[in-house]
Amino acid sequence: MGFSLNNYKYLDDVLLRDRIISSCLFVTIILFFSLPANATPVYDRVMQVIAPDTITIVGETHQRAESVDLFQSLINDYLQQNKCLIVALEIASNQQSTIDDVVRGKVAVSAIEIAPIIDHPPFRALIDNLVRMRSNGACLELAAIDAGIEEKTGRDEWMAAELAELVSQDPVLALLGNLHALKKIDWDMAMTSESPYVAEILILQGYLINSFAQIWVDGNCDSNNRLISADEPEATKLINSRLVALLNAFETKKASDTVDGIILWECE
Repeated sequence: MGFSLNNYKYLDDVLLRDRIISSCLFVTIILFFSLPANATPVYDRVMQVIAPDTITIVGETHQRAESVDLFQSLINDYLQQNKCLIVALEIASNQQSTIDDVVRGKVAVSAIEIAPIIDHPPFRALIDNLVRMRSNGACLELAAIDAGIEEKTGRDEWMAAELAELVSQDPVLALLGNLHALKKIDWDMAMTSESPYVAEILILQGYLINSFAQIWVDGNCDSNNRLISADEPEATKLINSRLVALLNAFETKKASDTVDGIILWECE
């Protein structure tokens, strides 16, 4: 049987369909590989809660380069939306004038005094990058919020007060040690006196707080992370075994009382 005009039309339709499918697949592949490295559920969930009149605390184990990289990526992407952001770091407040001098180009980042337990090259690089971004016109404020050695006020009370003063239409994004990010601790009063951390102090004062703890499976798992919702049983187990176990406190019954999520770093 010979081909009719309808046969040719059918072949044209098939070829057109195949070209469309191929084009869609090509675009999909390009878009996939164009996504930023941190474009993951972890990244998206934290980005979603950075909003005016809120404080978002990203907890960490200090001196982890991947934690700083994640934090820097959050800042970069938020500012690309042509919005303003206040970044709070665990640096003594008495270093704010030095940070301001760094911003003005009067001194180098090395002039900032940072506690040895927190200080490491990637953390200095973060500050340097933020200063450079601000100098290039980014709507960014850099705040040192920790208590100095000479301060008699407890560190958590001091940092909570400093963060409270920053709350405005510009969201606050803070990088603090994991314990400072805990929203609620059920202290064992027979063992210790109640001593709430930064997030809990602020919540009791009525501020809107989002907190995400970062937990590492072991020291070598630094390239792969996933977000565990605070509503999942796994989150409660991790909070109790990795954080509450360090304290004179009773285990939490629900991780959602303590954090909004856990960023778990694990080996591939």
